[in-house]
Amino acid sequence: MAKRDKKVLPPSGAGLVRYFEEETRGPRLSPEQVVVMTVILAVACIALRFTQ
Repeated sequence: MAKRDKKVLPPSGAGLVRYFEEETRGPRLSPEQVVVMTVILAVACIALRFTQ
């Protein structure tokens, strides 16, 4: 049977940046608000498409 080489892997969190710790200025939107605005924009685009 062949001898298996054990390879050392880097730590699982190495090199990852945690962006959620930083506070930034600007509007805070919940995911629900983003979905509602997207649906409204899509409906407006479809309505404009068929009004010509």
